[in-house]
Amino acid sequence: MKPPARRPLLGALAAAAAFSCLLLLAPPPLLFPSSSSSTNHAPTSPYAHRPKLLFLLAGQSNMAGRGAPTSPLPPPYLPHPRLLRLAADRRWVAASPPLHADIDTHKTCGLGPAMPFAHRLLLSSPSSANPAPSSVSGPAGEEDGRLVLGLVPCAVGGTRIWMWARGEPLYEAAVARTRAAVAGGGGELGAVLWFQGESDTIEVDDARAYGGKMERLVADLREDLGLPNLLVIQVGLASGEGNYTDIVRDAQKSINLPNVILVDAMGLPLSDDQLHLSTEAQLRLGEMLAQAYLEFESSRDPRL
Repeated sequence: MKPPARRPLLGALAAAAAFSCLLLLAPPPLLFPSSSSSTNHAPTSPYAHRPKLLFLLAGQSNMAGRGAPTSPLPPPYLPHPRLLRLAADRRWVAASPPLHADIDTHKTCGLGPAMPFAHRLLLSSPSSANPAPSSVSGPAGEEDGRLVLGLVPCAVGGTRIWMWARGEPLYEAAVARTRAAVAGGGGELGAVLWFQGESDTIEVDDARAYGGKMERLVADLREDLGLPNLLVIQVGLASGEGNYTDIVRDAQKSINLPNVILVDAMGLPLSDDQLHLSTEAQLRLGEMLAQAYLEFESSRDPRL
């Protein structure tokens, strides 16, 4: 017999997510908790006005990151001068973990997959043969031809997929932040990195509706961002909060849309809570996401 599903207080969860969305849409600095104060006061990056290859980070806690920090941090989590993060106040700052500290404000954020993902892309770029130093130097907007990456954190822990539907605060915040990221220095959106669904394993109706809602989300993002061929890389669940993880995983595997890729996290090590990915798992997942993106780019028809 399966153990009973954990049933969080969904009303309180929705209220917490809605409050986080208000911070995303119009973030008042004085309302941020002290844990994110250092990110709010981070200096604007000298690369802020450079065109960037952008990545929208969306979903729930495993995208926001719950991996336990280690000392010293693994190299893929160290800052890099050409790796930027769009802060909650929509300034481009140097990316450093936790990336979602001023976004997913109701939980303690840790290490996620986005920093290892970005470091792998930087290493794979032509400029990696002459790596930049670990601190930012040089004038803003310097046109040296080197790849600059911009991460746009939007994930909020404990959210269900209906909270990401068009018209809901999370969705509108993600679209608004992505538009602001493009406007803030230019560039293009390379992909959406999506890791969500653990909370949709609690109720069977949510699990069965997951596939249709995910396809609707992809279509709406592409329409509202004006990118009909936008790449979406979704992570297959490694765990769930309830008894219906297999139903959600089957729905993820069955998404029938072009330019939607599944990277399966099943089998990666979990933390003690058996829900969140460990630091080791997040490192490996970041590599897997980067490999999927690079393979997609190498196979894409340049005429499209």
